[in-house]
Amino acid sequence: MMGGAHEGEVARLRLPPGFRIKAFDSVGSTNDEAKALARSGAGEGTMVWARRQDSGRGRRGRAWTSPEGNLYSSLVLRPQRAPAEAALVSFVAALAIAETAETVLPDPSGVRCKWPNDVLIHGRKLSGILLESEQGTDGAVDWLVLGVGINLRHFPETTDYAATSLLAEGAPAMTPLALLEIYADRLAQWYHRWLDCGFAPVRAAWLERARGLGGPILVRLADRTISGVFVDLDSDGVLLLDPDDGGPRQRITAGDVFFTQPPAV
Repeated sequence: MMGGAHEGEVARLRLPPGFRIKAFDSVGSTNDEAKALARSGAGEGTMVWARRQDSGRGRRGRAWTSPEGNLYSSLVLRPQRAPAEAALVSFVAALAIAETAETVLPDPSGVRCKWPNDVLIHGRKLSGILLESEQGTDGAVDWLVLGVGINLRHFPETTDYAATSLLAEGAPAMTPLALLEIYADRLAQWYHRWLDCGFAPVRAAWLERARGLGGPILVRLADRTISGVFVDLDSDGVLLLDPDDGGPRQRITAGDVFFTQPPAV
């Protein structure tokens, strides 16, 4: 658990109503800690935060570099929604991260959302989002763990997609816990709006920040790459693509989006 001078900063955290923090100096993965808590009955709003992760991971099992100085948190949620609907929390999280970045950056105009769940600043990746869940006997998710990493101080130099950090983009120096206060506030607001009003307001706000909307993109799927125009985000979070070959509109449920030629595999 937490030790040293950071205990005082954790104690002074101002978190949204219902949020409770479990703080660590180091964990393998904040998501793994949060999943264990969720399985043992931890309530919605239980948040795991760590100064660093030793084995962080991203979407599709990709490694996530986790040096001290960035923000690493995982939140236990119990939205009582079917799995497909609960998966839309990734868009809720992206909006919360985008608004957090807009709050601390001197120029918020470069913040964009990239499908399915990335947040970019001037075209460079700022964050990672990882959702993991277990289904209950009633068909709804029993719990959902929302893992988020935000590059505050550091960012990887060699990735498929160029990365950046808030400090590199001009944000003032701050601690990860100070950033966590802002992020948790934005997340709570969007999460409750989604619970109360459905996906429509989330979708509208996400589309206002969507990178590449109305323009050409490449989508790398498991077995092929499709090029076309990104025409819309459907009501279930699916990307709608009009392919360049003139074929019918495609519903893309999973894939990696590129705005230039994708890197060689």
